[in-house]
Amino acid sequence: MTVEALTGRIAAGPSALLRAEVLLPQLRFELDNLLPHYLAIERVLLLEYQRMGVLTDDEVARIGTALSTVDRGVVEAAAEGMADIAFGVERAVTAELGEVPPAWHVDRSRNDLQATAQKMYGRARVFELVAELADLVRAAHRLAERERGVVMPGYTHSQPAQVMTADFYFTALAEQLLHALDRFTALLRVFDECPMGAGAMTGGDLGWDRDRMAELLGFASGSGNALRAVAARDWTLEATAELCLLGVPLSRFATDLITWAGAGYGFLDLPDELSGISSAMPQKKNFPVLERIRARTARLAGAFTEVVVAQRATPFSNTVEVSKEASSGVPAAFDDAGSVLRLLRVVLDNLVLRADRLRAVCETEYLGGFGLANGLCLAAGVPWRQAQVVAGRYVVAALERGLTPGEPDGRLLEEIARASGHRVADGHALLVEAFDVDRAVAAKRTAGSTGPEHVAAVLDAQRSALARAEAEWARRRADVEDGGRVVERLLAGAGEWRGSR
Repeated sequence: MTVEALTGRIAAGPSALLRAEVLLPQLRFELDNLLPHYLAIERVLLLEYQRMGVLTDDEVARIGTALSTVDRGVVEAAAEGMADIAFGVERAVTAELGEVPPAWHVDRSRNDLQATAQKMYGRARVFELVAELADLVRAAHRLAERERGVVMPGYTHSQPAQVMTADFYFTALAEQLLHALDRFTALLRVFDECPMGAGAMTGGDLGWDRDRMAELLGFASGSGNALRAVAARDWTLEATAELCLLGVPLSRFATDLITWAGAGYGFLDLPDELSGISSAMPQKKNFPVLERIRARTARLAGAFTEVVVAQRATPFSNTVEVSKEASSGVPAAFDDAGSVLRLLRVVLDNLVLRADRLRAVCETEYLGGFGLANGLCLAAGVPWRQAQVVAGRYVVAALERGLTPGEPDGRLLEEIARASGHRVADGHALLVEAFDVDRAVAAKRTAGSTGPEHVAAVLDAQRSALARAEAEWARRRADVEDGGRVVERLLAGAGEWRGSR
């Protein structure tokens, strides 16, 4: 088919440079990722032509059969010249039938077709990513269970601050992931509305049933302004925004692991299969997988920024700049996000905490200063701010004397309190209560704290939340799959579409 056969406006095909730099790479991407969606849309459009009486049942059956023979190779060969997937499908069907009904493709535009196929692609990628997210939540839970009750130092401002437990820390990771899962569930709303029937920008001349097409393609609705349907690419903005927002906290958790894996800490280890070496320093065991995880989260922020900058200040209509160039980095962003989740899951499943070193830090650092101030206030009646002063002065004096938290000097505490104008009756008991590592954990009584029963409660709540989220996502996936099955039945002549399933 020559260019003249496609349009009377342009007589020459694309230049070799344009084909090599732009059209062929775009075509190959769409063949690899969007072809199933284009074919699904073509089948739904056939059913609409049948419903409106534009095509006969026999014509619909013939074209539907021809569409079933279309695959990547056929379309790639047929797309020669314009190097366009929609034209390629049209040519492939024409070649299969020899002659197509004159009304096939009447009142049609590539604009709403392309917008719909891209949205279906984005929806499929979100479904894939959510499954990876759920798997990572389970990995965090497995690690929390495996390391339950292991005490470790918690840090603020990069300084050891309070005693916590490993299961408490990793349920914090799981909670952050569940928060991301909630946000992705909300993101599904951007995939509710189907662009089909919007035409080039102002709608169609025929009475396209947009809601029917939407439902058959797994969308919730086909209503909405036709211009916005083909002009907006909200899903690329919002999806990459969520990927960016997911990457930020994951980079922070990765930073903790990188820090704790360092020789200055030595809190954790990974098996050799997940480790690296130094080519010059044979004593080193490196963990570059953690660095790669953190680095790839940066690309998620970059992908969002690229979409934002490429869309801003463009006309609010269908343009190649917005529909193709601005979203060219979106597939790689999903790839990077999936890679981050998979790599981190493998790390969590194989990570080993060195409980002895973690406990040693808890026992040698004065992590109970907050508890000591509480004890001075509640048990000895020292006003809170003064209790902070007394506790801080005790720690300074104990360090100067070379005392560890496990060597409480009650008389020293009592002297410091007396010098501040307060009487403390049993300094030794207060110090033992404050600086005993296991008591520090058990003393936490608020919901969501590092106290053992509270961590167990959080784990149970998180499992329930994950089950609810996965059920909702399974329902949404089933809606999409149901639409495809209905289309196949209708094209096979198994019955008429009768409204909502």
